[in-house]
Amino acid sequence: MAELKDQKLFAEFPPVSTEEWEAVINKDLKGADYEKKLVWKTMEGFNVRPYYRAENLEGIKHLNSKPGEFPYVRGVKENNNWLTRQTIKVDCPKTANATALDVLMKGADSLCFVISNKEFSAEDLDTLLSGIEIKAVELNFDGCAVSHVAELFMEKVSASNMDPEDVQVSFNIDPIIKKLSLKGRFCHEGNCISEIKTLIEKWSKYKRVRFVTVNGNVFNNCGSSIVQELGYTLSVAHEYLVQLTEAGLSVDQAAKSIKFNFAISSNYFMEIAKFRAARMLWANIVKQYNPEKSCSCKMKAHAITSKYNMTVYDPYVNMLRGTTEAMSAAISGVSSIEVLPFDNAYEAPSEFSSRIARNVQLLLKEESHFNQVTDIAGGSYYIEVLTQSIAENAWNLFKEVENEGGYVAAFKAGFIQSKIEETSAKRDLNIATRREILLGTNQYPNFNETADKTITEETVTRSACKCCCGKEPEAGLKTLKPYRAGMAFEALRLRTDRSGKTPKAFMLTLGNLAFARARAQFSSNFFGCAGIKPIDNNLFHSVEEGVKAALESKAEIVVLCSSDDEYATFGPEVQAALGGKAILVIAGAPACKEELEAKGIKNFISVKSNVLETLTAYQKELGI
Repeated sequence: MAELKDQKLFAEFPPVSTEEWEAVINKDLKGADYEKKLVWKTMEGFNVRPYYRAENLEGIKHLNSKPGEFPYVRGVKENNNWLTRQTIKVDCPKTANATALDVLMKGADSLCFVISNKEFSAEDLDTLLSGIEIKAVELNFDGCAVSHVAELFMEKVSASNMDPEDVQVSFNIDPIIKKLSLKGRFCHEGNCISEIKTLIEKWSKYKRVRFVTVNGNVFNNCGSSIVQELGYTLSVAHEYLVQLTEAGLSVDQAAKSIKFNFAISSNYFMEIAKFRAARMLWANIVKQYNPEKSCSCKMKAHAITSKYNMTVYDPYVNMLRGTTEAMSAAISGVSSIEVLPFDNAYEAPSEFSSRIARNVQLLLKEESHFNQVTDIAGGSYYIEVLTQSIAENAWNLFKEVENEGGYVAAFKAGFIQSKIEETSAKRDLNIATRREILLGTNQYPNFNETADKTITEETVTRSACKCCCGKEPEAGLKTLKPYRAGMAFEALRLRTDRSGKTPKAFMLTLGNLAFARARAQFSSNFFGCAGIKPIDNNLFHSVEEGVKAALESKAEIVVLCSSDDEYATFGPEVQAALGGKAILVIAGAPACKEELEAKGIKNFISVKSNVLETLTAYQKELGI
């Protein structure tokens, strides 16, 4: 083994310089613009090159650290054994307890109980936790009654004389995001920080208890960019740090009481880099307050697969999304992960969907062994550059918020909302024009799928967050609005499903076989996104044959699929043969478009079309 280790593999191959690589690339481009063809202009505010080399790592300081060392880019510990979390809604404590015991036996080692009943009692808590070995599992509590439950739980463990080191629990107390940002007001009129401070001081000997949770995943679920999610999450956490220390806590007490919830988007490599950058930035923020212990600079991060990406139609695709997203988080070295069940977007998760969600992580651990390698991505030129780029841009955004007076002041001034709305509008446009793909929703839909009867318009449309105290938002204050990226397309398709009609689009393929087939496939996917059933065909040998078949199909839409050169002839002939008995659509944007429009042909679809707007117009024309 020693001999093999000392061998320099590939030494017989001469090194290739960047200049030589670039020369070959430019030759292959044959005059095409390098920047337009190969450079990715990201939503995050920086560009990504087509490849990276060792020279691109020059000047990146965090490369010298090891796992478990400041600034914790490579992880806050020396191993990567993350926890597998499952959330359980508590309507009945006894039922929730049975569910918890079941999922613990099936691989979960972190539980989150969502409790909204403000009358929840100590007896209810005893029932809920019956048979659960507290020191063997991480517990998390969420819901409208979380502050009340925090008192009950801490009283319970204190009375049991458990070793404080055996109690690993977090409480999702987050008035800045859950109250102000989502619901437009602090429910307790400014007493939130005082209540948090009291909890931290009262239970200071419990070092593994986190009373504050910063729900950065909310920004992702509102359509933010990765940089915005990170920058604003750090701003909220810093706000807590400042307010808690000003209230009299030490920086160590305050920092160690904060936990982070992040979403995981489908941007695979960018998400790996995001979590690495998050640890580095938070460590540096806390360090500026001169904590007594270096471990106070460590970020405890929980990752949740994105709700923004989830779809109602073709829901099994959500399994694939959840798997790749979980991989990003696992590779990046987070503390815990929750994969949302594939049916989470439209119903209470079933036993099957919950099992599949858990098993995604078990497979990553037991078969892929991701938990046995620390900082899997470390040293990758691409990931290291992404980490640095995200860190720099998130830090600049963080400083912008600080210049606005901190997160709360910036939010009340509308700064945060306007920035996120600007980004979400760009993403909505990208989805409408298919620059951003939601498989099964705005591209490659399942033509035979019809929405289940239980799915309603309310299921697929955005709903506002209302405060559990019943109060309205502060006057003039806009709140954040979580939504799913596929909502508009799903509403479009649901209208067709509920219309009582079965509209059809007939692919009239003529002329050049390669062009005809490619455009027929494109058009089938295009109309299928609105639930308009495509009728595909291989190739017709004449206009007469194609039009006859189209009229016999009783299709409301006929899509002429051919080559650009042939449209000038075929277009007017098909239009005349149809005689207005169906809507004629040309697949493509041919050079003769103006000529065809002059002859009364008005409908064209191409890769440049706004799919959402175009399909909405066709629905109206069809009376749907």
